[in-house]
Amino acid sequence: MRPKPPPNYLAGYPANLVERVQQLIEQNSLAEWLLKKYPHSHSVRSDKALYAYVMELKETYLRKAGPLNKVAFDSMLHLTRNALGMHSSKSRVHGAKLKAKREIHVATMFKDMPPEFLRMIVVHELSHMKVAEHDKSFYKLCCNMEADYHQLEFDLRAYLTYLESGGEPLWKVTA
Repeated sequence: MRPKPPPNYLAGYPANLVERVQQLIEQNSLAEWLLKKYPHSHSVRSDKALYAYVMELKETYLRKAGPLNKVAFDSMLHLTRNALGMHSSKSRVHGAKLKAKREIHVATMFKDMPPEFLRMIVVHELSHMKVAEHDKSFYKLCCNMEADYHQLEFDLRAYLTYLESGGEPLWKVTA
């Protein structure tokens, strides 16, 4: 069985943007550009802190959405499912009622990223609590919670492309 090729994080973006990111990588200047735009890592280091962070956003924007049972960093997420975040909802019978259990998992790599990227992935996963598909209403909800959602997603994808091309992590925090 052949190994899967690395994901193309910039698939679907206009060719001129993809070419520009590739040029910046080749010129060894993408890292400098990203660090100038996003100079600091955030301070959310534990699952407990992540839970509090997610709940604050949820209470601000999705107060009527169902409860979240678990929020955690997940070290296997990026490696096994090629995903940066994941939401799940499991229903089970509890007497005569159905009880839903909702969870959000965020790839551990987000511990060492700027607060803007963490917010973007959390907003993405919270939006799935209301809208399952990646459609117009989903992205409208994302933009309602984070006005720069699309730019942040593109910048994150550029950073992931940089890492895939052999670049060193930029916001490595020693805990």
